[in-house]
Amino acid sequence: GFFQSYAVEVDIKDASNATCLYADWMMRFLITYESNNGDYKTATLNLSSSVTHNGSVCGNDTQAALVAVQFGEGHSWSINITKNNETYQGDIITLTYNTNDTAVFPDAKRKGPVTVLMKDPLHPVQLNTVFVCHNSYFIEAENITQIFWNVTVQAFVQNGTVSKKESRCPADTPTSAPTVPPTIANVTTPSITTLSPAPTTPPKPVENPDTGNYSLKSGNKTCFLATVGLQLNVSQDKPLLININPKTTIADGACGNTTATLKLNDRNSTLIGF
Repeated sequence: GFFQSYAVEVDIKDASNATCLYADWMMRFLITYESNNGDYKTATLNLSSSVTHNGSVCGNDTQAALVAVQFGEGHSWSINITKNNETYQGDIITLTYNTNDTAVFPDAKRKGPVTVLMKDPLHPVQLNTVFVCHNSYFIEAENITQIFWNVTVQAFVQNGTVSKKESRCPADTPTSAPTVPPTIANVTTPSITTLSPAPTTPPKPVENPDTGNYSLKSGNKTCFLATVGLQLNVSQDKPLLININPKTTIADGACGNTTATLKLNDRNSTLIGF
């Protein structure tokens, strides 16, 4: 499914009212939890339209910077950012979700706030450089999948101005060489001087998706097995067909007494739950 999520913008000022930390990003969370009847379900927790950033701090040479946001019915997320002489880097991410939020966790067995810590896997960024990542990337720990996209972050901002120098994430790096446009040097002149109308090229048919084998285990026993080819047809501004590639897709999830959840993550921007 595709769910509504809101962007967060945090602009922290120092004592002289100059920007010292800037962050603008979107994120959502997939959380597997136990229901009252013993089954495991996966909830989607999105940012709400109203987000606060109480507790965020600039940081300095001896103190880590902190981006902290609060949203929804008692949920919060934060990351502390450390620096050395030349770089800054995200350190510990803390997510606290509140299962008393019945709109997200309608029948959670465990009630109240749950806090999960995880390590930020991204590489250090040079000081006076802004980190940018437009494509989605994922951070997983325990029963949580965090999804981030449209990220712009700079900690320890110098002179109150966000840098124009960018450090891009691996997800934004092209995987193939760009197409070389035709030039006089690489175009061969045909020897035939009489031109005929070019034949009409039929539209290229959409390839069928490859079949993948996905399974979950409960102990030593397989509790969920799916052999399936998957193609998504997304209709927004224009139709978009997405084939799920089994070779790069990771299966995760959980089996309960009467229900099972299978999550397929293609490591790009698509995550499907059954």
